[in-house]
Amino acid sequence: MTDTDRLLEIDNLSPDRLHAILDHAAALEEETTGAELPRKTLTMLFEKPSTRTRTSFETGMTQLGGHAVFLGPDDVGIGGREPVRDIARALSRYGDAIMLRLYSHADAETIAEYADIPVVNGLTDRAHPCQALADLLTVRETFDGFDATVAWVGDGNNVARSFAVGAAMVGLDVQVATPPEYGLGDDVLDRITGYEGSVETVTDPVTAVTDADAVYTDVWVSMGEADERAEKLAAFENGYQVNEELLSHAPGARLLHCLPAHRGEEVTDAAVESERSLVWRQAENRLHAQKGLLVELLD
Repeated sequence: MTDTDRLLEIDNLSPDRLHAILDHAAALEEETTGAELPRKTLTMLFEKPSTRTRTSFETGMTQLGGHAVFLGPDDVGIGGREPVRDIARALSRYGDAIMLRLYSHADAETIAEYADIPVVNGLTDRAHPCQALADLLTVRETFDGFDATVAWVGDGNNVARSFAVGAAMVGLDVQVATPPEYGLGDDVLDRITGYEGSVETVTDPVTAVTDADAVYTDVWVSMGEADERAEKLAAFENGYQVNEELLSHAPGARLLHCLPAHRGEEVTDAAVESERSLVWRQAENRLHAQKGLLVELLD
């Protein structure tokens, strides 16, 4: 498989192809024949729990006229019963694409290396490109394009990394506020260089959100980080919660959150439930964005 046949990181796509997927997504939301991917099968390989990822991919394949097969951790056992490369080779013989939701990005890379069909990263510890597609679709439809500034406040996690790179690819400006020890990482900032959009990093949330058009946050403690919970909460407790006080520095800003939200930690209940919140539209756009991606890869 070549990079054009897989989506492990958002910049496996070219900017033109990224825009094309967003165009597909918007068109499919407006009108679908249900026959874009007839007799196509998506094999979904899950190690991590999921609400939105499984439901949106499975529903999307059904709406496109195809079928999705779910394999959970008890069905496969990544790296346990057999080598990861053997799983990739076997699944390539049954379906038309593989979607992964794994702990280890290295395992996703191995599957992509040995699979003979397209491979899509539905989330790993390093990246969440499908969420970035939904985020960019939400921004595009909210602001009629990408002439906007989004502030990211919180952990420089997998969602933040994919969003920052994807935003730069489409010309969106991002201000990222994280504690110094939980930033995006130099490798991500290096990947952003040369794209149209700008990504600035700071440690002060107020600086990041001031006059922003949208404010984006995510959980401070991701799946698989339970042992770091106390340490991470201590790092974020001073000023990184997205609440009415912080949002007062961006009076007209919309709120983004990829969910699930830990209300009372990274964001308040009032902010999620406010009129500025886009989180439910953002969640819905997982469905539309992934349909656009699947059509781009399989049609």
